[in-house]
Amino acid sequence: MQMVCLTDFEEYAKEHLSKATWDYYAAGADECCTRDDNLLAYKRIRLRPRILRDVSVSDTRTTVQGTEISFPVGIAPTAFHCLAWHEGEVATARATEALNTCYITSTYSTCSVEEIVAAAPNGYRWFQLYVYRDRKLSEQMVHRVEALGYKALVLTVDVPYTGKRRNDIRNQFKLPPHLKVKNFDGVFQETAGPEEYGIPANTLDPSISWKDIYWLQSITRLPIIIKGILTKEDAELAVEHGVQGIIVSNHGGRQLDGGPASIDALPEIVDTVQGRIEVYVDGGIRTGSDVLKALALGAKCVFIGRPAVWGLAYKGEEGVREVLQILNDEFRLSMALSGCRNVAEINRNLIQFSKL
Repeated sequence: MQMVCLTDFEEYAKEHLSKATWDYYAAGADECCTRDDNLLAYKRIRLRPRILRDVSVSDTRTTVQGTEISFPVGIAPTAFHCLAWHEGEVATARATEALNTCYITSTYSTCSVEEIVAAAPNGYRWFQLYVYRDRKLSEQMVHRVEALGYKALVLTVDVPYTGKRRNDIRNQFKLPPHLKVKNFDGVFQETAGPEEYGIPANTLDPSISWKDIYWLQSITRLPIIIKGILTKEDAELAVEHGVQGIIVSNHGGRQLDGGPASIDALPEIVDTVQGRIEVYVDGGIRTGSDVLKALALGAKCVFIGRPAVWGLAYKGEEGVREVLQILNDEFRLSMALSGCRNVAEINRNLIQFSKL
């Protein structure tokens, strides 16, 4: 079967993954309003294409944190890739290296950071970090990835507690015995008691606050990007605290249900930041025109979560490459049909908010 668009991969994954695995990846919090609105919000945005602009040559390249990537779509941090494909994150890393874009490796990987680097030594990677009650645990991870050549830290800030994902509760979701959160291999051996997504419950620190940004800056020289900002107030605070980037994100609708779609939160954050730091967005990107809309609203780059997992479920590394290639091709076409020859020509004049 020829895969033509990202929905084809979604349908394949839904058919071929176990119900518990599919439910885990698909889950949103509570009634999934925010998860679903992430998609619907893009459909409310209309483009204003310009014509007769000589689009015979087009260039999709951009830079993130000073590094050139081939097009403005990276892989967002998602957990447990081995649930979708036996090689897991190793396959994801190879695919993103092949397409020369950015891969944000999840703390909750089923391959270790060392295995990922060994599999794709020339890949451009950031590392997604949580702050734990045991700060030493976070600190050791930071030093590990810094030594391995990861180029930035992505601090996820929207999980003081895990959102209520109903199907995971109904399915009593647990990692199968042959898989584990590889980065913590051997760390939690003595811990008996309830487990949450592969590590002991209550490991995450709900007391995390802005002062932890200073703490993180004190232990690393890597750029710090905050993932999970949805308001202009927090965007301003992020800039004031000296971080290097923001990922506008609602965690794929998996945390607070009833918050804004990430693309709807993007404009006020871009307007507040005013180019002082880079702003990215994830959540709901399914087509090349979605990528174009996000860039027109001021995102430097977008990140995809679930579609990467669908690609893995379809055909491992090759599947992720196909997902990225389809988005790249669609983005290039949407750019040309809108009269843009390169990413510098994409701006808010392209956007018309429809009266839905």
